Amino acid sequence: MRVLLAGFGVVGRSLAEIVIEHGDYLRKLNGLNIRFTAIVDSGGSVVDERGLNLNEVLNVKKNSGSVSFHPQFGRKNASVLELLDELEVDILIDATPTNLVDGEPSYTYIKKALTLGVNVVTVNKGPLAYALPALKELASYKGVLLRFSGTVGGGMPVIDFAKQCAKGDRVVKIEGVLNGTSNYIISRMEDGLEFEDSLREAQEKGYAERDPSLDIKGYDTAAKLVILANEVLGMAVTIKDVSIKGIENLTLKDVQEVLKQRKTYRLIGKVDGGLKVEPTLVDLADPLAVRYAMNAVSFTTSLSGRHTISGKGAGGRETAIAIIRDLIEIKKKLGEA
Repeated sequence: MRVLLAGFGVVGRSLAEIVIEHGDYLRKLNGLNIRFTAIVDSGGSVVDERGLNLNEVLNVKKNSGSVSFHPQFGRKNASVLELLDELEVDILIDATPTNLVDGEPSYTYIKKALTLGVNVVTVNKGPLAYALPALKELASYKGVLLRFSGTVGGGMPVIDFAKQCAKGDRVVKIEGVLNGTSNYIISRMEDGLEFEDSLREAQEKGYAERDPSLDIKGYDTAAKLVILANEVLGMAVTIKDVSIKGIENLTLKDVQEVLKQRKTYRLIGKVDGGLKVEPTLVDLADPLAVRYAMNAVSFTTSLSGRHTISGKGAGGRETAIAIIRDLIEIKKKLGEA
């Protein structure tokens, strides 16, 4: 399985570390023989069609800041698009930073790979929020696979869980706490901190970016909701179809008042007819009342009722495991073809 990896930040490096640590296990149990022929970061690329030595690449990245400084195989200028044209690869793994403004450059990478008949695994929500129906149609037309389980819930198998719930049944509603940053902030407000203090603490702990606007204004949740609506409910929607209201106007008084009623606020993404993201009152005993940086998603089915999955929603290794799951699924599908 020849792989071109775009993005060598926390997730990309975590993926490389997992392959180093568990490569033999993955080969024996799943027949997954991953050969990284190229890795691209913001400073350039490293390319060896025989298969890169991942330990060497990780050391170069750590010591020099970019894989392009590899003394033998580093390239300063080769881009993802150029390498897709140049190399014979089976899979593009897209672990580039999310851009919820226009989905670029990830959208162009994915579209190019699919057009060339290359399978794609992405953990980038941006292009899926704006063009998932079109990208799925292109993948189907080209006879290749597009997988993205790491875009929702990080290491939690949210999409697979939903599909299991739907076997012999039908998912009719989705509700979820899909953003750990917002959930951490509200949880700390429950503990008595003001909004700004809670946000600052989330940033110090690495749960929130320096610019947290996409999280607290609900856009990250909306992007994940779009992915679930398309993949689980078979809808053809984009982020433009979502009504979005974030938590930026939620006050300490608001949160403390409802606690007296054994209730709390959570930033909930919901698909129930339409698509909506907004701070929502839930009982403290509700499965969606998870605290701090946890995520939780409930799928309501027509026959068996409500099913909820919860867990840590992000993290480098957790998201890298989701990539491994997608690679195993692609290997299985290609073996059946």
